[in-house]
Amino acid sequence: MSKASNIPGTIMLDGPMATKGYPLNKMCYSFNNEAAREAFRLDEEAYYQKFELTSEQKDAMRKRDVIAMLEAGGSIYYLAKFAGLLGLSVQDVGGLQTGMTTDEFKAFLVAQGEV
Repeated sequence: MSKASNIPGTIMLDGPMATKGYPLNKMCYSFNNEAAREAFRLDEEAYYQKFELTSEQKDAMRKRDVIAMLEAGGSIYYLAKFAGLLGLSVQDVGGLQTGMTTDEFKAFLVAQGEV
């Protein structure tokens, strides 16, 4: 068992998960472009279809459930683009993953550097 798998809330993005999450990650990568963000805002369902998201991925997106997005193969690096559309930071998402508040998660990260 790797050290990373012992971190609470960690969802491993290995090869099979990356393959599973490819449509979701490709869509989130598109959010680097303002026109893509606007197209998403105008018609989310059409945008999901454009990238051929799975039912699981669409459901996670509709619910704005970042944890479910990770479980559906999303990479935090790409999901950060979507989280930004929701006004969430990577630290906010880290808190969601670990069941901590954002401030608790930030303190946790600082404490890791003190070890």
